[in-house]
Amino acid sequence: MDEVRMVRDAYPEPAPPTAREIARARALLDDPPRRSLPRLRWRLACGVLATGTAAAVAVTFAGGNAPAPTGPITLDDRAAVLAAAEKAERQPVGSYWHSDVVSGQSYVVRSGTGTYAVIGAHNESFSWHGARRGMGERYYGRDLPVRPWTARDEAVWRGSGAPSGIRVWSGDKYLTLTAKTTKWSSSGPERGTNPGGGGDFLGKSAEELRNLPTDPAKLTELFLKGGGGGLNPDGTSPRDPSGRKPPGKDPSGEKRAGGDQINRVSSLLLNSPMPPKVRAGLMRALAAQPGIHAIGRTADPLGRRGIALADDERATTVTGEWGGPKADRGTYRSREVVVFDERTGALLSRQNVLTRPGGPYAQMKPGFIIEFQAVRSEGWSDTKPTPRPELPYK
Repeated sequence: MDEVRMVRDAYPEPAPPTAREIARARALLDDPPRRSLPRLRWRLACGVLATGTAAAVAVTFAGGNAPAPTGPITLDDRAAVLAAAEKAERQPVGSYWHSDVVSGQSYVVRSGTGTYAVIGAHNESFSWHGARRGMGERYYGRDLPVRPWTARDEAVWRGSGAPSGIRVWSGDKYLTLTAKTTKWSSSGPERGTNPGGGGDFLGKSAEELRNLPTDPAKLTELFLKGGGGGLNPDGTSPRDPSGRKPPGKDPSGEKRAGGDQINRVSSLLLNSPMPPKVRAGLMRALAAQPGIHAIGRTADPLGRRGIALADDERATTVTGEWGGPKADRGTYRSREVVVFDERTGALLSRQNVLTRPGGPYAQMKPGFIIEFQAVRSEGWSDTKPTPRPELPYK
C-alpha cells in the first residue's frame, strides 16, 4: 500500500555501525564480561524455557580481519544484531515507563474475484507505570479496523465489493471482521487506573529489575534454559502473547526451544522496563542460542525495517478436525522472528512468518506475516504518557 511505502520512507536504512561499535561487539564475543553481581533468586511462576548454550558469533570486516580497518566496514547479520545491542545500552531512563503495542492476526479470504489477505483480530494496547510504588499506572485499549495487507489485496477486496464485514474462519468458528475502530478506553476488567500503583513489573520492583545481571551467560541461565511450562510471564501462550495462535497444530508434537526463547525475550522486553544494559544482555544471549539464526534486515508489520533473529521453521498441519473450509487443510511451515531497530536497539516486533506455503496460506508467498505484535512505541519519560489518537496505519 502507499502508506507502507510512506512509513518505510520515514524509516531509512540506518547509518553503518561505527568502528567503536564494531570493536565493542567483537570484544564482547572474544572476552565476555565476568562481573561480580548479586545472585538473583528470581524464578517466574511459569518456569524458564528450554535449553540453549552459548554459540560463537563472527564479525566480518570488508577487506579482511584487521583490528583497525581503514576501508568500509561490513557486519555480518549476527554481528549487526550485536551492534544494535550496543546501542540499546545507551537508551535513557526516566520516571514513567510506557508501552504501545499493536497486535494482529492474518486471515485469507476467498472471494468470487480472487483470494486476498487481511489483518484481523486487530487491536492496540497502551499502558504506563510509574517507576516507584505510589506513582500510579494506567491501561488503555482500542480495536483497530480489519484491513487488506497489500495494495494487491486491497484491489481484490474492492473488486469483491469492498465488504465492510468480512467473514472468516477462526479456530473453531466463523467470525465477522469489521472496519470499526473504537476509541481509547481505560475501563474494563483488564484496563483502568490505579493511583497507588507503579513500581511493579511482572511481579518485580524496578529495583529488582535493576539488580538483574547483564552478562549474557547469566541471563541465559535465568531465562533461556530449563524445563519451563512454555508460558510467557503473563501466563499467555508463547506462540502468540495476544492469546491467539495460527490455525493447525505441529504434527510432530515437538516444542521448539528457539521459538520459545524468542517469545520469552520478546515478552520480557515488551512488558517490563528492563535496564538498558540488561536489555542489551538479553539480545546478546538470544543471538548466541543454538537454533537462533540471524536473518538480516526485514520489515515489521508497520513497514519499519530492522535487523532480525529467527528460529528454525516448523511444520503446522490443518486437519479440519475442528471444522472449517476444506480449502484450509494442509501443511504450512513458519518460524518465529524478532525484529530490532538498528539505530536504537529497541524491539520493533515479534512475528510468525510463513516460510513454505500450504494449508490456509497455500496462495501466500514466503515472508507473509501470519500473526504479530508490533511495538509502536516504548520507553521512559519524565511525564505521564498518553496514547496517540491517530491510528498506527494511515
